[in-house]
This record gives sequence, structure tokens and C-alpha cells, in this order.
Amino acid sequence: MEHNKVRNLNDFFLNLKDRPLECVYFYRINGYSPEIDSFVREYYKVAVKRGVVIEGKIPNPTEQNLSYYNEIMGALFSLDLAFIKESLKKWLPRMNGLQLSSVSSSLYRSLQDMKSGGKNEGMIRNAYIKFMCWLYYRFERIVALLGNEELPKILYEGSISKYELSILSILSNAGCDVVLLQYEGDAPYLKLDPQSLLSEPLDAQGAFPDAFCIKKLRDGIETEREHSALYGKAPSLRVCRNEWQKEKDEAFDSILCPPVTRGSEENVFYNCFFRMDGVENKASFENELFLFYQNIKSTGRALVIVNEKLPAPTTEEIGLIKRGNADSLEGLILSLLPNLPKVGVDSNVLGELIRYAFVETVLNEAKKESNLNRIKNFAVYLLCYIRRYASSLFAGWKLEPGKGVAIFILLGTVTNAAEASFLSLLSMLPVDVLSLHTNLNEACMLEAPGLKKFCYTESLSLKKFPEVSGTVSIGTAAYHAERELDSIMYQDTGLYRNRQYEKANVVALHTMYEEIAILWNQELKYRPGFSVVENCVNIPAICAKVMGIKEANVNAYYASIKALITEDTFYIDKAPFIAPGSPNPLKSGSASFYKNARLMREKIKDSPDYKYGILGESAQNLIFDKMETLIKRKMIRGIGENGMEYTVIATILNLPKDIVHLIQNFDFTKKNPKLIYVLASENIISIEDSIIIAFLSLVGFDILFFVPTGYQTIEKYFNQKFFEEHQIGEYVYDLNVPDMRISPKAKNGNAWFDKIKGLSKKLKRG
Repeated sequence: MEHNKVRNLNDFFLNLKDRPLECVYFYRINGYSPEIDSFVREYYKVAVKRGVVIEGKIPNPTEQNLSYYNEIMGALFSLDLAFIKESLKKWLPRMNGLQLSSVSSSLYRSLQDMKSGGKNEGMIRNAYIKFMCWLYYRFERIVALLGNEELPKILYEGSISKYELSILSILSNAGCDVVLLQYEGDAPYLKLDPQSLLSEPLDAQGAFPDAFCIKKLRDGIETEREHSALYGKAPSLRVCRNEWQKEKDEAFDSILCPPVTRGSEENVFYNCFFRMDGVENKASFENELFLFYQNIKSTGRALVIVNEKLPAPTTEEIGLIKRGNADSLEGLILSLLPNLPKVGVDSNVLGELIRYAFVETVLNEAKKESNLNRIKNFAVYLLCYIRRYASSLFAGWKLEPGKGVAIFILLGTVTNAAEASFLSLLSMLPVDVLSLHTNLNEACMLEAPGLKKFCYTESLSLKKFPEVSGTVSIGTAAYHAERELDSIMYQDTGLYRNRQYEKANVVALHTMYEEIAILWNQELKYRPGFSVVENCVNIPAICAKVMGIKEANVNAYYASIKALITEDTFYIDKAPFIAPGSPNPLKSGSASFYKNARLMREKIKDSPDYKYGILGESAQNLIFDKMETLIKRKMIRGIGENGMEYTVIATILNLPKDIVHLIQNFDFTKKNPKLIYVLASENIISIEDSIIIAFLSLVGFDILFFVPTGYQTIEKYFNQKFFEEHQIGEYVYDLNVPDMRISPKAKNGNAWFDKIKGLSKKLKRG
């Protein structure tokens, strides 16, 4: 492409056909003036959209860049136009024929100039590889735009180096405008191009201001752009948040204050944004809250109450949000704006406010988070919340002085940034926002500009807002004292309430064989590895195969096993426990219970053969969770290959009743249930046995296999070895296994009578 001089700086923005000689411009700016400031600002905007902006040096290719280049292109190099063209065609396949010809010719010309300047072949080859990497990693966007009427732009800031000047010259010759911002003047550049053959100087009398840089320029442009493109029309209403409130007024009094009496300034709505920490008097607070609710209802103002926490957006709500493929924050927000709801009679006025609040909230998040995908997820959540509650808050909203201020109350703890941001967003609208954080034992994340806090010393755990008189309950002082004592005793003290936790993970507990008898009947909280993290218990459980008999002493061997059998032990003495092909009513429908790598829990619950519906929700969830974990880990051979996952589901949903009872009674901080399986013959366990054992190991059972023969009677169907092995003595064969089960009578039938009889004997001896 021909290089030419500009008649004025606006020539840079002309299309190719409108330029003299259809030329390109390559200029270096060495001074500052208001005209240059305006030009650079506009040129930057174009370069961002159709080009590349370089702040600082162009990074040299990394080892990974060079490795990838060598992998794709190999080590061949020839200073030949045809070779370069073919190489570019392979390296940058998005280029069309015209772009390929212009870039290859320009690159070839630059390399020829190096040769003429005395560079040897190795140096030229290294330069060629550097240029190829820069074209791919830094300027691929540029080369794909070459040849269009609207020429791509490059804006470079700083003192340019020799090879940087070469690559920019290559791109300029191929059809790209280039501008260099040289804050230190022209002297460094002239050392590389003394006769100004590659670019034209543009001098100005004034020096660049110290604060002038592309970053500052970008910040200013972005601010302008956000206000014009994102915020849209400036809202005709302005918010006055909390400032109108009288100092002595409490939160409830201020919210109940009629909006028409809060202030008289035109085009202003007066609202509240409050967070209440704790309560003043927990014995009377619920009744006070109910009276507050009754007074609100009598005003006729729109009211939304959310209990405990804002429910996360559902899959359906998220699916309704239309979004485009944006590669910038501005583009992302613009693509999401059409999802904002149109509500109220004066929807244009309200729409301006909602748009402003949404844009402001997303931009504030962007100051803390740079990842565009996370910002998008955040914005989608905000939109889901806005769409969910807008109709309830703003149905029939009109632009009337002092009217139309709705009320939004969250009774619970704000636990994440999305919830906090949504409440802050609501406070920019005609809404009184009240966060009731009554439980001081829970950390609240609601912090925002304009938020006013009311802090009290008493803590109250309140799950539901009392909207109906029959639901209002008042606790005595003793009752609340007991609740406080409860929270003090069972928070990070090592003491635990009955069934305090509903989730658990298993940690394999590796031991010596002799330690098993010591740990076997011990509460889990005393075992090594026990912990509670984020309301999930880490259970240290034993799972081992014991082979052989110590000194071949069969009687002592069986006595040691019997000593381990407790009333919480499920004992099996013959393999297989569940014979292959045993009747199972869940088999026929199991194929519909697992789809797209997900357990269809609700479908299972709806099955007429589902028998765990009488269990508590926590027990059912535990069974479902561990079943899903077993499948995902592929603990049984054939899962994901031959439909074994359906056998897994059917087997676990048809467990023996005694095992189900052990699972239901399992308190994760106390003693865990056990399974002992004695395999004294040559029979191996069935696939159904293997599934049950793997499942119970995930639930947290202690599991022991006693295999006096040392045979591999348990390994066949397991995909992975999750048990440890103990060799304790000689292998013994053809044993008869005695029935060592604890009878129901022994468990509880005459326990009280045995105690009395034992006491009577002591008295007689006395």
C-alpha cells in the first residue's frame, strides 16, 4: 500500500476509496495540543473496535508460543516469497487471498531489507519466527480486517523498538493505519529510522501532560460511553435514600411513615434502605413484627416478604434471559438490557430508573471482578431477581408525588454478593428495603452505599415472617436463654446435638489390624481425621479385608469376630448375600431414573415401588447423594459401559430393611453403623453384594471382610480397591461359620430385667 501525508487528522477516519491514491497513514505524534487530544481520543475508539491498542512493549514470544509454532510449522525457513505465502496460509488460515498476498509480500520485503542491511540467515530466521508469532498472538485480529474499505488501526504508546517498528511497518504496508504516541519525543525513533522512511512525524508545540496516557484516555472514554450507551436517557426521578429520616425514628417507624410526608422536592422519591442486626427484645419481637406487618397492609402499599434467604434463580428463570456473545463489558450489558421488565402504568419513567439501577450495579461489580464470564453470571442473576419481584413491587405504579413506594423485606441473612447487590439495586428504585438480620450468629454480607444499620445486642433465630396471627409465637425468656445456650454449646466446642448435621463425607481410616478392635466401638468424633467443615462432617471410617487366622486358632478367631458385633452391626456369614437375579421390583423402571449423568430424584420418588418415602428428607438425600457419588466414581465395573448404573440404582433402592434402619439412625458425630461379612468358603460375593458394600462405604459404615482362606472372594466387581488388607495368620479352609447375630431379645427384650437380676445378686453377696 502507498503511504501518504494527511491533509488534516480527520483523513485517518476516511474510508479507503475516499483517500487520495487509496493510501494508508503511518504517523508518529511527538507533542500535545487540544486538537491532538481530540484526535487520539477518536482514533483510540476506532482502534478498540477495529484494530489493536498497544500499551507498553509488545511481549516477546513465550516458550509456549515458540513450542506451538514449531509444532505446527516445523523448523523449515526460506527467504522466498512463495514459502512465506504458503507458511502464512497454514499459520493464519482465516486470511483470504488478498490479505494473504499483501501480508506475505510485506513480510518478505521487510526480511529482504534486513538481508540488505547485513543480517545473516540465522538472524533473519529468528526475526521471521518472532513476526509470525506476533501476527498470530497479537495481530491476528488486524490481518483478518485487511482489504476492507474501513481500514484497521494500530495505536502504539511509548518508545518503539527495532523489531516492533518492523512488524508495524509490515502491517502498515499490508493495509493498516498506524499511530505512535511518543511521550519522550522523536529522538529515540530517529535512531531506528533516521530518514523517516517508514512513518511521518507530527509535531506540536506543547509537551504531553504528565497524566496523559492511553489508560487515562480509556477511562475517560469508557465513562462517557457508559453514560451515553448504557444508562440511556437520564432518569427523570432522583432517589433520596434515608436522608429524610428523623434521627430518633426506628426502622419500623420510618418505613411506616407515609411517603407523601417524607419530603416535598419535585422529581424526588424518598425511600429507606435499612439493615437491622439482632433485636431489641427477643421475647416480644415476633409480636412486634406481626403488628408492623398489619400496619403495612393497612396502607395498601405493595409488599414483598422473603424468608430466610433469596432463593437462587431457577434453571427456568435463567433460561428465559436472552444474551448475546459479547467480548466487552459494554457489549455484555447492552445485550442484557432488553431483558429488563416493563412494569407500571408510567413504565417509561420506571424503566429509566430500573435501567439506571441495573447498569450502575453491574458496573460496580465490574470494578471488583475482571472476568467477563463471572460478570455475565452476576448480571443474569440480577435480571432473574428483578424479573421475579418487579410485578409484585410495581404493578400499577404511577408517577404521583409521595406515592408508589413499595416495601421489600428480607427476613434472614444475606450470604452472597448477588443477594447484597440486588437489595442495593432495589434501594435505587421507589422501594423501602429492609434486611432483618436477627440471628447474630450468622455473618451478613449486606454492605452498600447509603445503607443504614440498626444494631441490637440480642440474637433471635427466626425462620418465617409472621404474616398470619395464628403463626405468631412468643418465646419466654427461659426459652430464648436455652436457645442461646444451645448455640454456645454446639458451635466449635467439640460437643454436638443429636443429628446436628445432615451431610457427611467419608475419609478412609488406615490402621493396624490390632487397632481395629480399639477404634471399632468408638464415637467418630474421637477418631483421627474427624472434622466438621461448612456443616459437612468428615467421617473417618474403617474398610478392611482380614485374611487368615492367627496361629490357626479357630475358636479365638470367631470369638474376636463376635466381640466386634454390636447392635448396630449388620452381619453376613454366607456368600452371596443377595443371589444374582433375585427379584427386585425397581429393576424394570431403573433405566428411567438416570439420564444425562443425573439422578432423576423426583421421578424415583414418584415411582409406586419407591419404599424410602417414609424416611426423613435428610436420610433420603443421603441415600441419593451417595448413590450418585458411587455412579460418578464408577466404583463398580460396567458403570457407563453396559448399563450397570441401572443395576446400581435398583439394588440401592431395594436395600434390606435392617440396613435402611441403620442408615436412618446414623448420627454422623456418634458411633457409625457396621457391616461384617465372613467368607469362609470358595463362594464369591455377588454384583448386588458389591454394590451394597461400595454404597455403605460411602455412607460411612465401618466394613470388615473376614476371609480365613485368603481367597479373592470380594474383588471381582469392584473397579477400584477402596479397602486395605491385613494378613493376620495361616490360611484355613472348609470352616463352618457359627451364627453370631445379636438376637432382638438380646438387644432390648430383657435388658431391664438383667440389670435388676444383677443388682439382686450383688445385694445378696453384700
